[in-house]
Amino acid sequence: MSEPITVTHRHGERITVESGGVELLSYVYKPDPVAYEARKPYAHPLRTLSGNLVSGYRPHDHRWHKGIQMTASHLSGQNFWGGHTYVPGAWYQDLPGRIGSMRHDGFAEFTVEEDRLAFRELLTWIENGGAEWASERRDLVVHSVDAEEGAWALDWAIELTNVRGEPLVFGSPTAEGRELAGYTGLHWRGPRDFGGGEILAPDGRGGEEMMGRQAPWLAFVGEHDGVDAHATLIFAHAPENADAIHESHWFVRSHGTPTVAFSWAFFEEFALAPGASFAYRYRVVVADGAWDRERIERYLKALEW
Repeated sequence: MSEPITVTHRHGERITVESGGVELLSYVYKPDPVAYEARKPYAHPLRTLSGNLVSGYRPHDHRWHKGIQMTASHLSGQNFWGGHTYVPGAWYQDLPGRIGSMRHDGFAEFTVEEDRLAFRELLTWIENGGAEWASERRDLVVHSVDAEEGAWALDWAIELTNVRGEPLVFGSPTAEGRELAGYTGLHWRGPRDFGGGEILAPDGRGGEEMMGRQAPWLAFVGEHDGVDAHATLIFAHAPENADAIHESHWFVRSHGTPTVAFSWAFFEEFALAPGASFAYRYRVVVADGAWDRERIERYLKALEW
């Protein structure tokens, strides 16, 4: 049985979800003050039901990392990720003229039930010179807040349409030549105390060897500073992602920068024609405790899409 939630919407700024006196999530859509960090909405903080923090915000190594964000590191020569830009043959360069932004245009739907929040956000992707390149329909659902299980879930879906007069080409540093740096797409940055955490995947696989690999889900188990506790985050593809415009691979790091991304262009670029759209849907589960594969599989099987 799902627990009740409380939703607070500070118009023009953020949406906050609480349960049992704990702020589980804050979705911030107020424009970031720093253009270099690629202004775009993000979800931070994320907390477990016991109140432990499981997301990082503007860490000193990557100031543009903010909780969970939709990103595109390489898009037709622009950077919708933020920060320095990878340039083949020249490593990383500070190129502020290449950094785009995502503009919040409004909410098309907003539904709050006793135990569920669902909203549809409309956004526009804008290149650095001000041209509108893509329109996005973003659907977020917070649901399945379960005190007995010690977990709650966030579904995040995107439908992106090319409104530019020429193809949009999505890529990554690896697609441009840097090995094992295929970051792009929906991205989570963990708190610094999760460095060295355990990475789990189906069929006995796991660890940072999952970098660039494929699997229907991936989990990150971290241990908190200050409290004697672990937390588990599960990242899962919706079934229809198998038929999406381009196959996805995991971008995942544990040591140094605890990070997971559903990379939609890890090894190869793909193009979106003018007027065309693509869609992906993901699930992120936030749980107290160090879950093992058996518990993760059981939970995901019971939680229908």
